[in-house]
Amino acid sequence: MGSSRFLVVNGVPCLTQDTPSISTFLQSHSGAYTTSRTNFNASSLLFWERHLLRLADSTRVLAESCPDLFISQRTRTTLLSSSSSSCWDFVLRPLVTDSLRAGFRSVLIEQQDGGRSDGEELAVTTLICGNGGPPMGLDVYVHFGIYVPPVFGGTENSAHLAVVGCGRDVARAKWSEWVRTRKCLEKLRPPLATELLLSNDGDRILEGSITNFFVVCHREMDSATGDPYDCKSRHSFEVQTAPISDGILPGVVRQLVIE
Repeated sequence: MGSSRFLVVNGVPCLTQDTPSISTFLQSHSGAYTTSRTNFNASSLLFWERHLLRLADSTRVLAESCPDLFISQRTRTTLLSSSSSSCWDFVLRPLVTDSLRAGFRSVLIEQQDGGRSDGEELAVTTLICGNGGPPMGLDVYVHFGIYVPPVFGGTENSAHLAVVGCGRDVARAKWSEWVRTRKCLEKLRPPLATELLLSNDGDRILEGSITNFFVVCHREMDSATGDPYDCKSRHSFEVQTAPISDGILPGVVRQLVIE
């Protein structure tokens, strides 16, 4: 392939030299998506089962909230007849798996040709669109790109934050329309800000434009008993984040941190 990124559409690799960046691609296709990355030299996908379940739920939410995304009337009727995420998972899982397998076969070929450097992994984005293609009127796109995991530690990983906009539309779904909104928000980014925060009222923080947002709080007393905490006790600390009901994306990492 000779490219740092490539695309699989409905199980068929698109062997071209001009695959767009993931940001450009998502801005030109409206649908539910999820992004994970590989581990251990592209041998596994990080938290993939969780990403797949969230992808199914995002597609269900969009089908209910924005049915016009699904062009075929027959498709709309069929999809909207089920409100169960497990049914969506049953439909989408084999379609996504076929495209992933085709993509990773291409990765193995490229590895043999020296297509990736040591330390590089893959960013894998799966997008579900209702464009009328077979089967079920759904198109499955899987975009592969090179990802270099950051080295954590030191002041270079500190964040500079700015509150710049309101929460997402249809927040419960990871929707590619957000990429367009985020591009507009970028115009408001102060020079030193490394992440943009969302808030509907300027007071309660919802989430970041590309991250989850957490605060570690120190509690002086046990809310249940009223007894003071030992300041060295781990029980005196708690992690806080906005609830889903406030209108935030059910992030995979967010749920892992909570658990």
